[in-house]
Amino acid sequence: MKKSTLLFVSTFCVLFSIYLVVVVSLQPDLKYILMDVYTEFFQKEIQNEGIAQEPVSVETDRSFDPTALVSYSGRLKKDTYEEHLSAAELKGLKLIQNDYELYLRVSEKSLVEAYSGKGYKVDSLTHSYPYFTPETKTVLEELGRAYESLAGEGNFFTVSSATRTEEQQKALKRRNRNATDGNSSHSFGVSFDISYIRFNGIRDWDVKAQKNLETVLNHFQQTGKIYVIKERRQSCYHVTVR
Repeated sequence: MKKSTLLFVSTFCVLFSIYLVVVVSLQPDLKYILMDVYTEFFQKEIQNEGIAQEPVSVETDRSFDPTALVSYSGRLKKDTYEEHLSAAELKGLKLIQNDYELYLRVSEKSLVEAYSGKGYKVDSLTHSYPYFTPETKTVLEELGRAYESLAGEGNFFTVSSATRTEEQQKALKRRNRNATDGNSSHSFGVSFDISYIRFNGIRDWDVKAQKNLETVLNHFQQTGKIYVIKERRQSCYHVTVR
């Protein structure tokens, strides 16, 4: 084994051990600090190997014309989970099995970060990470702008779950019997959940806000951009970019 490879493996093992201690013993937010360390480390390794990285640009400032929304009629169509999973396997990344693979995708910029933007905010996540494929982030930004155009400037919905590794999915299944068996569309970087009981940072039953959100989701669903499932047990809409 080459010295550089041995050094890489040894360094990873040390960092991963520290990661486990932090996750178990300290606050979940510290995971993201450690993630930055991993990301910087992997970026250096990739650069040393001479692998070119193309910059990723995600549009975030386009305005949304509310008149572009199709007329809302009735309830959202309930897309099947099979449709979500098929779209994730087709449009998303290869199944992200563990944190190591996730950090590597971040360093390669095939996953990009999203915490907040016009019309949306990502909640503090404990069983997933605020990373998406660039196309998925673009759609999330569009959903946020569309929602704000209806609800008014400064209003936002909450993303309650994002990209989840296969290991996280298995751990979640042990805690929550309602969690998906087998592969989850969350593990491909193209799915996220939007709470329908939390708007503007407040957990409450807001009928008007929920109607605005459903209008936006209905439009994006009908125009073929997303699949949607309303998950009543989790009080959220499960969204997958098509």
